[in-house]
Amino acid sequence: MRKSILQTKKECWFCLTEKELATHHVFEGWGLREKSEQYGLKVELCNRHHNTTDEGVHFNYNMDLLLKQYAQREFEKKYSHELFMKEFRVNWLGKEFK
Repeated sequence: MRKSILQTKKECWFCLTEKELATHHVFEGWGLREKSEQYGLKVELCNRHHNTTDEGVHFNYNMDLLLKQYAQREFEKKYSHELFMKEFRVNWLGKEFK
């Protein structure tokens, strides 16, 4: 299991709580969860910001997009935009918040 390149502390990426955390793979579906694991594109999220409320990234488009854009920027700093597009196929930096 690879360490996250998105955070160093074991705390919710949004609210910084250290309670009731789950690992969230930023990109998922069609083999992307495995690529998120491979490249360390994962964060710790509390239940509220993960999947138990409307504030969670699984239900809130803007929060999900914010996290995806951050992950893409960090990936591209470490690797390249070309590799990101090859591996993840979507330029999340070009998406707009709703």
